[in-house]
Formats: sequence, structure tokens, C-alpha cells
Amino acid sequence: MHNPSAKLLIIDDDEVVRASLAAYLEDSGFSVLQASNGLQGLEVFELQRPDLVICDLRMPQVDGLELIRRINALDTDVPVVVVSGAGVMSDVVEALRLGAADYLIKPLEDLAVLEHSVHRALDRAHLRVENQRYREKLETANRELQASLHLLEEDQNAGRQVQMNMLPVTPWQADGLNFAHHIIPSLYLSGDFVDYFRVDERRIVFYLADVSGHGASSAFVTVLLKFMTTRLLYESRRGGLLPEFKPSDVLGHINRGLINCKLGKHVTMLGGVIDEQSGKLTYSIGGHLPLPVLYSNGQARYLEGRGLPVGLFEEAVYSDLEMDLPESFSLTLLSDGILDLLPGETLKDKETVLPQLVCSAGGTLDGLRRVFGLANLGEMPDDIALLVLSRNLA
Repeated sequence: MHNPSAKLLIIDDDEVVRASLAAYLEDSGFSVLQASNGLQGLEVFELQRPDLVICDLRMPQVDGLELIRRINALDTDVPVVVVSGAGVMSDVVEALRLGAADYLIKPLEDLAVLEHSVHRALDRAHLRVENQRYREKLETANRELQASLHLLEEDQNAGRQVQMNMLPVTPWQADGLNFAHHIIPSLYLSGDFVDYFRVDERRIVFYLADVSGHGASSAFVTVLLKFMTTRLLYESRRGGLLPEFKPSDVLGHINRGLINCKLGKHVTMLGGVIDEQSGKLTYSIGGHLPLPVLYSNGQARYLEGRGLPVGLFEEAVYSDLEMDLPESFSLTLLSDGILDLLPGETLKDKETVLPQLVCSAGGTLDGLRRVFGLANLGEMPDDIALLVLSRNLA
């Protein structure tokens, strides 16, 4: 780190000593300026801005201690090495207190000691300058980081608002059917999504989707899901009367769309259509666990069904299942994040206890919130989504 080409200023009223020091340091490769007293030294200092000052203490007009004070007042980090024959301890202490880099006593038996002191003082000064630059860069980076975090927070707020606006009203009623949902993101944005809406005067569609991963990238896919289902509904309506709405066709449509988008994301989901005239539920499952839980007459059981995840396999085929809905029932759809809240070591253990908990909850969303302790959750490893549709529950 040594810099032998640095510019030095020697201030000493003893011309012989000054010349001797200057000659030695010039031979060592330094550029040396000279001044015969403190006042002249300050003038040279302000004009030439040396990298280091070597000064005596006992000088006419402005002594060494006052010289150090004035250099400090100029708000510079130029180091000062005192070389003085006045070896009074109080002067040594005061010079060092004022910030002198070193204090050497005349006569110097070996001028290499002075050269070593100069190099050490220059190295320290260089380190101070580098540290200051580092601090300034760090402060700048911190300000930029704070600005980026603020912008990210604004983006997250905007993204969350978009996602919240896409979700259906909860609770929602349609001719005796009640729908309600609750979504708890593990991060600020959720990769779980639910939707339900009326297709026409006799049919209501609903689905729950769980996008792989977490955060913004998964939340983006929920926006895409909403777009694809809305677009599919719009395209179907263009011809006038809507054709029979098969959930398996919707899952197949979304499967092709996600694969074509090449987002590296897939979805487990289940969706259904309720025909209010016939009282039938037609549903399709795309690799989703846990299966829907039907609660009726104080008992709960899983619906049947299976299927491949959506957005992974081009050859995936989805099937429809039908069932007659009881006069009084609730149907609970859950994302797999709920499994983290269930007791049991294995998936089978957890799946065994889930219908029991739905019974304990009375098949209602409020009951499920209580049973699962959703109001007191800490940090969760996965998003959680609940969708409950019911009719004539006591």
C-alpha cells in the first residue's frame, strides 16, 4: 500500500534539519515541499494540498500545535508527523490528542525511522479514505435498497390488491346455496385461489386451485387462471346459449394453456358445476389433495376422484364425476397447506383425521377456522385456502 510518490510538506525553522529531511525523503522517491515557519507552511499547505505534513513544534509565528489545529480546521484528513527536539510529555500528549499521526524526537539517529513513520501514516490515511468511500457507497446502496424495498412494497400492495379484487365476494348466496372462502398466504401474495360464479339461471361453477411454489410468481399464475376461466366463459357465450359446462374440459383447457405459456408452474385443482334444477354436482379433480369433504346428517366423508396435476403433462386427460347433492349439506375444499395443521405423522394419518375435524366444525367455515386455529397461526410454510359451499345447514 506504500506510496513513495506522495507529496510531503516539511515545516521547520532549522534550515539544516529541514534540508537533511527533504534530501533523504526525496531520495526515497517522495515529492517534497518546504517551509521555514508555520505561517509559510499554512500558505504552502493551502496552495499545494500535500498528502502528509512533517513539522517541528517550536517555530516562530505559528507553532506546531497551532499548525495542527489550523490544518484540522480546514477539514482535511492529511496526516501530520511531528519531529521535534522539544520532548516535553505534555506537548507529546497534546499533539497526539489533536490528531498527530506520530511524534518523533530530534535528533533522528536513523532517518529510516522517519520514512517508516511516513509510510505508516500514509497507509492509515489511505485506509481512512477507502473506508470513507466504502461508507459512502454503503450509504448509497442502503438508500437505493430502501427505495427498491419501498417500490417492492408498493408492487406487492398493488399485486395483493389485484389478487383481492379477483376473489369472489364472501359470503355469497345463490338461491339457497351459500359460498364462503378464506385464504391465508404464507408470503404477502398467495399461490392459492378460489372462485365461484353463476354461469346461467341454473348452473353455478366453483373451483379451488393451488399453484406450485409461493409468492409473486405463483400469484401471477392465479391471475392467469382467472383470465383463462373468464375467457373460456366469454368464448362459450358468444354463440348464444351455453353448452353443457364440463369441469373436465375446463381442466384440459387450463392444462394446455399453462403448458403453452412455459412458466414452469403447475396447478393442483378441483372444480365443479352445480345444476340447481337437477340438484346434481359434476366435478373433476386435477391432482389435488386433500379431496373434498362432504358433510351431511352429522357425518363427513371424502368425495371420490383422481387425476393428474394441471399444467405438467400434455397427454393429461381429466374425467367428470357426478353425484346428487343432499338436501342439507356442506362441501369443504381445502388446499394442501391445511395438512401442516393436522395431527399425525403420515399423510394417511392426516387424511383420516380431516373428516372428523369437519364434523367437529359442523361443516361451516367459521367452525373450521376455530377447529384449525386459523386466528392464531404463526409463520406458515405453505399457503392455505378453504372454500365451503353449503345448503340448509342447521
